[in-house]
Amino acid sequence: MECGLVATQLKIKPGESIEVKGKILPDAKGFVVNLGKDCENLVLHFNPRFDCHGDVNTIVCNSKKEGEWGEEQRESSFPFQQGEKTEISFSFDTSELKVKLSDGQEISFPNRLGLDAMPYLSVEGDFKIKALKFP
Repeated sequence: MECGLVATQLKIKPGESIEVKGKILPDAKGFVVNLGKDCENLVLHFNPRFDCHGDVNTIVCNSKKEGEWGEEQRESSFPFQQGEKTEISFSFDTSELKVKLSDGQEISFPNRLGLDAMPYLSVEGDFKIKALKFP
């Protein structure tokens, strides 16, 4: 996947959230939103897959600690459409992260790294960012 946006030194603390707004490309295979300490330590790798890595219309969530991937969590509900706008909200505390999708669906994922701040965000793949919000 091609690299899109990388932001560091964000200092997102427990109870705070970040909203990613954008448009999924018309021929999208998949996209990724990573949150964590840095690119080798991700508290959340959020990866909607239209048709890539052997998955079709599946959301894959994972974590990475010191460059080593954890166990994948797969979500079968898939609200994303190629060529459509979407909004994804991420919030976290010391035990878990919550991902709210534009259709109202909420995904919970454990804070496996126990981070008490998230300074790192990256967005990659077939997704054009329109706005980032820190409400």
